[in-house]
Amino acid sequence: MERACDSHAGYKHHVTKNYLIHLKQSLMDICCREHLHQIDLLAPAGKKITDREYHAGQRGQKKLDERNRQLRADGLTPRKMVFQTQKDFLRSAIEDAAAVSCSQEDFQKLLFEKYNVKLKVSRGRFSYLHPERNKHITGRMLGTHYEEDYLRELFKENAEPKENKKKTVDMEKYNTESEKSAPHPSNLLQGEAISILFIKSDLRLVVNLQDCVKAQQNAAYANKVKLSNLKEMAKTVAYIQEHGYDTRDSLEDSFSEIKNHASTSRKDLKSVEDNLRKVNEQIHYTGQYLANKPVYQKFVKTKNKEQFRQEHPTEIALYEAARKFLKEQSADRKLPSMKLLKAEKEKLLQQKKEAQKTYHYYRDYQKELNTVCSNVDKILGHPNTRQPEKKALTFLNRSEQKNSRRITKNFAAVFFPTK
Repeated sequence: MERACDSHAGYKHHVTKNYLIHLKQSLMDICCREHLHQIDLLAPAGKKITDREYHAGQRGQKKLDERNRQLRADGLTPRKMVFQTQKDFLRSAIEDAAAVSCSQEDFQKLLFEKYNVKLKVSRGRFSYLHPERNKHITGRMLGTHYEEDYLRELFKENAEPKENKKKTVDMEKYNTESEKSAPHPSNLLQGEAISILFIKSDLRLVVNLQDCVKAQQNAAYANKVKLSNLKEMAKTVAYIQEHGYDTRDSLEDSFSEIKNHASTSRKDLKSVEDNLRKVNEQIHYTGQYLANKPVYQKFVKTKNKEQFRQEHPTEIALYEAARKFLKEQSADRKLPSMKLLKAEKEKLLQQKKEAQKTYHYYRDYQKELNTVCSNVDKILGHPNTRQPEKKALTFLNRSEQKNSRRITKNFAAVFFPTK
């Protein structure tokens, strides 16, 4: 219980998200203890089917069977035997299109041409429009296998065979052209120098088997995770040797330095964005001032100002609001020039682009060093203080736990000998 009152008779019980997670974990523990089949309730489903969709599919299949029975009685052959909901249609269309697509453009084009399904990308999420609907269905409602992250990884896997076929031809062409058009080192730009200093690798975190529910329920999956952990440990050691980190303290110092650079670059980017927002406001009100200025000049020259204000209240109010804002923003209480404001905006846009590039560079570098530090801590057997600690589960057999600890100690002794 999260609160003391939850365990007292007569008090109101509070069902929270953490409590529901606790109930799911308890149910999984009971099923494992009784040797019953149990899926991972804590991980999101790859193919998400709600109760409403399930019952809708059952009702549709029942109606389709009755219709097919009548067609057979009339001597006709039914064309459709299995009923599909709109979400089922989208899932099958997405799976077929994603299996042969190498990029988002190919995927979107194939979905529309073959299945008449429109793809929309909004805020980093994929949404799909069924031909018979007016509202999009998000990939989250269909399952994790239909969201952006999973599909982009699938696109990369589909594109790798094509890249391997062109690799030899591209390398020969690159070697011939690079000798002719190689720039002098003194002409390198700052952005190109940054990309040379840091190249993003494919390092991943070492998985803790005691916290992985799926590995505890499936021995084959646990062995797969162990092999993957060994590969990631080897990559981590190669990374450390390649970059010349002699001690754990030097690695931590490098991480702290990159973290400070990332924080500074983020502040610089925020400052440029604030200045750009102010300039955009000035451009907006300057345009509003100039658009309503002729009407206000007529208002000043007219004799019956009260009647003219009643006829043009909006234009006069907009003009006065824009004039007041521009005078408050100007130090000498003079109206700014639209030409100078647009030139300042172009300058700030260029600064924003450079600041974003610098910030993304240090952010990726920080993430990579964080992964390296976490993997080194797990190899050396140190407690991980970078992420919140989870309660260790005891589903692994004692022999498997001893083997895992023995492999980790041997690995650490070979690549990180104590001085």
